[in-house]
Amino acid sequence: MSGVPLTCNPDEIASLFLFEKLHPDQVGRLCAEGGVKQFQPGPVYTEGEPASCFYVMLDGTVVLSRRVGGDDVEVTRTSQPGVYAGAMQAYVGDRVPQIYNNSMRVTEPSRFFVLPAETFANVMREWFPMAVHLLEGLFFGSKSTQRAVGQRERLLALGSLSAGLTHELNNPAAAAVRATSALRERVAKMRRKLGVIAEGSFSRDTLAGLIDIQERTAERIAKAPSLSAMEAADREDALADWLEGHGIEQSWQIAPTFVQAGLDTEWLDRIALTVDEEILPGAVGWLNYTVETELLLNEIADSTARVSHLVDAAKQYAQLDRAPYRTVDVHELLDSTLVMLSAKISSHISVVKDYDRTAPQVPAYPAELNQVWTNLIDNAVAAMRDADGPGTLTVRTALQHDRLLVEFRDTGTGIPEEIRGRVFDPFFTTKPVGEGTGLGLDISWRIVVDKHHGTLQVESEPGDTRFQVLLPLTADDAEGSEGSDDSPS
Repeated sequence: MSGVPLTCNPDEIASLFLFEKLHPDQVGRLCAEGGVKQFQPGPVYTEGEPASCFYVMLDGTVVLSRRVGGDDVEVTRTSQPGVYAGAMQAYVGDRVPQIYNNSMRVTEPSRFFVLPAETFANVMREWFPMAVHLLEGLFFGSKSTQRAVGQRERLLALGSLSAGLTHELNNPAAAAVRATSALRERVAKMRRKLGVIAEGSFSRDTLAGLIDIQERTAERIAKAPSLSAMEAADREDALADWLEGHGIEQSWQIAPTFVQAGLDTEWLDRIALTVDEEILPGAVGWLNYTVETELLLNEIADSTARVSHLVDAAKQYAQLDRAPYRTVDVHELLDSTLVMLSAKISSHISVVKDYDRTAPQVPAYPAELNQVWTNLIDNAVAAMRDADGPGTLTVRTALQHDRLLVEFRDTGTGIPEEIRGRVFDPFFTTKPVGEGTGLGLDISWRIVVDKHHGTLQVESEPGDTRFQVLLPLTADDAEGSEGSDDSPS
């Protein structure tokens, strides 16, 4: 919006804190090449437009906002004379995109000293060459440092992924190795037992009966019920008594195996009616090998399935072989991240999933959202580690108007009010030296807000801290971009 030109008073310009140290000739040049304009309530410039002017407020009220999805989110509202905005990086030149990184509007008739961006860049270079070099070094150095530390954050995330995956794979892999070794031993014993049976004087009908019992026992194992510890102990005692009563040795070893397979005394009574009494001990021994073999095969199947599940979770977490921008189910991303971080989540922390499975999929960069989940979960776990007693991490999803809410709630120590507004600032961290870079939440903010046009906010009090991510349900005209910060001054 074009303002109404007014007279530029050098004394008024010189009274502003930004120009108070300038020589009168310099102030005169500013008035000559710039000017004072009055703007009526409404927009002054819009985010994304070419940055053509540098604005310094003389009087009035200014509001700066950033575009987040379909909404303008207010960043600053002030009436302080001398605050400035607009083409603040004009002195850097074409090395960065010269566009407005926020929108500015006024809520009442307001006057501004307006300087063309080219003039602002020229006077900065002419009057303050050393300061320009320092500012350029700070600007590009900060970006370079953020990229370097961001790369370290990604490497740390990769290390966390590798450590978590290795830790999780170790248990099922070791279980599969143990089960395979035990299975080899059981199969060898079954071969020997088969040789004994072959040498015996069993009739064809008896052998057919044994094979039928073996098949039906294997089927029963697949349907074994889940028992409580008390129920299992009672059934073991009953089976041990039955076995001893029928003259079968080592009943105390056989009974737990039969209970695990879902066998009971009624099943053994049916076996006793099928075979002759003199071969009952051999039949029970044969069935014991069958049961142990089936249970070991189940253990191997469970272990390898667990390994496969972990590999799938790792692929989901890292988003290998996936399009970088696509429609995703956030619950799959959350589950894969929780699996990868399970080694970090100590035993005294309970994880509660409060998912709204009816929520629709959202367009997103899934690998980068996983990085957000990782940072937020890692911070929550660290907060609960510092608190006394057990903790609870609640991951909740819900449909909130035209956004999908993903909330991470922890019962940790909380974030003090005086630093709550700084948690998303680059390099700000409350962790001890060496334990945090201060970029985790800054990276999360840029991924959610700048790249996904969502919002990231925090609510906190001792014992109840909630980081809330709100993601749009539909894709914008642009998939997202890495925006540079333009904080109000």
